[in-house]
Amino acid sequence: MLTNRSQVVVKKEMTFIERMYLPAIFSGMLITFKHLFKKSATIKYPEQTREFSKIYRGQHVLKRDEKGAERCTACGLCAVACPAEAITMIAAERKPGEEALYREEKYAATYEINMLRCIFCGDCEEACPKEAIFLTDRKVDSFYTRKEFIYGKSILVEGLESDKRVDVSVRETKAVEEFKKHKEFAHNETYDKNKKKTVAGH
Repeated sequence: MLTNRSQVVVKKEMTFIERMYLPAIFSGMLITFKHLFKKSATIKYPEQTREFSKIYRGQHVLKRDEKGAERCTACGLCAVACPAEAITMIAAERKPGEEALYREEKYAATYEINMLRCIFCGDCEEACPKEAIFLTDRKVDSFYTRKEFIYGKSILVEGLESDKRVDVSVRETKAVEEFKKHKEFAHNETYDKNKKKTVAGH
């Protein structure tokens, strides 16, 4: 014995009522009865939906710049930052005449995200130096096969039309908004197909 603080344990005999477990049963029923008069924690989905946070992390989107060119340069930083290893890509060089399609000389010919592996942590969003990938408030659809959960560019890249653009302004920090005001930085430049060079942009 390491100490002298030993305690004598007394085995208390249970009464007849306690051996019938009646107090425990009535105590459990009382708790259940109280919940009948409390507000329900569940909703009737899909008729009713809960309000999501403005910065809810849902389905990804690959952004275009204001000229319609893809921002992604296939640098691979998002794939390296991804703890679930859910992102794969194949880089390609931009060909003459494709300046309006791709913002940089290198772009992602193939870009895939395995939604079954993704944990929606947002590390890819933070790692991207070109603000090309964001997590949106859109939900990922359900499918019956695993193959359908591999999202490629046909799903991830936002459309060219204004009504198909995805607003991600709520996910931009004040520091990013302030940085975008400095048009002299190369990061804020976009390609102008008419002048065949980069010009200050947003």
